[in-house]
Amino acid sequence: MKDLTISSDKTIKQALKKLNSAGEKCLVIVDENQTLLGTLSGGDLRKAILKGASVNDLIEGYYYRHPTCFIDGEYTRDQAKKMFIKNKFDLIPIVDKKNRIIDILVWEKVFENGFEEKADRLDVPVVIMAGGKGTRLEPFTKILPKPLVPIHDKPVIEHIIEKFTAVGIGEFYLTVNYKSLIIKAYFEELHSEYRIHFVDEHEPLGTAGSLQYLDGKFKTPFFVTNCDIIINCDLASIYKFHIKNDYDITLLASAKEYVIPYGICKLNGDGHLDCIHEKPQYDFLVNVGLYIVNPELLELIPKNGEYHITHLIEDAQKLGKRVGVYPVDSDAWVDVGQWAEYRKAVERL
Repeated sequence: MKDLTISSDKTIKQALKKLNSAGEKCLVIVDENQTLLGTLSGGDLRKAILKGASVNDLIEGYYYRHPTCFIDGEYTRDQAKKMFIKNKFDLIPIVDKKNRIIDILVWEKVFENGFEEKADRLDVPVVIMAGGKGTRLEPFTKILPKPLVPIHDKPVIEHIIEKFTAVGIGEFYLTVNYKSLIIKAYFEELHSEYRIHFVDEHEPLGTAGSLQYLDGKFKTPFFVTNCDIIINCDLASIYKFHIKNDYDITLLASAKEYVIPYGICKLNGDGHLDCIHEKPQYDFLVNVGLYIVNPELLELIPKNGEYHITHLIEDAQKLGKRVGVYPVDSDAWVDVGQWAEYRKAVERL
């Protein structure tokens, strides 16, 4: 239960981390006496960030203060099931007569002996951009293509694919160029249950250029991911976010905090010292490298030359297309594209 409760004096960043570690979509807000104050969903946090809130802001002003709850001993399992199904709740707090938290019901616990499943399943394609040389991982990539660099007992690309197959996805398109024969040979001997299609990039075309070969292939929005990131968040929720908000492109962005380890001098209009900001802290949303793209946007990709995903986003915006941002905690993804991050990935996975 402690994994799903948080006090109102915590920050958005702390709440994001707790949601990610708990693997749920909602937290219960309590005071020092474990009195129920409200609930806070991942959607509430994303809305706050997208409206300009800092990840260091307190959650005090963002949680829902009138949550549905049951009083301990005064509800039945059937009542709980009906409440979950009717309202699509992620959890329901259980309180005593003094409104103190006794327990928290989650979907899996209520339906553990039934056939009902809450988990959203996806049947959409995934494009993995796997044609790069991976120069930041040399000398490994002098021998192996980056997608086959191992993390423990399997290559990075299998770690990536497993995150998608876990939500029901079974069709993958790999754009390949550098050492493509090695990648193809690996999957020929893997005998996987999912389907792999190769898209040959005969010359380097940037981070989105090879998507031109898939124009007309898809009828639904599809995922595009770099081959050096491993996502550890609710992919079905990201896809639902894209559809619900009628976006043309949605990108995953990580809340990152940077501290400059020096005192920063601010000058006045005369060039004299006004003040010193000691070790200032800045918050950013960093592009992770996972996208959901509507298929009609592939028509924008030129047939020749390098073309990057940033170009596609810019061209879409010029045409008035909607570009969404789905914020996640910094622990919700693993970057394996450079040595320092690769070593961290080996420790985390």
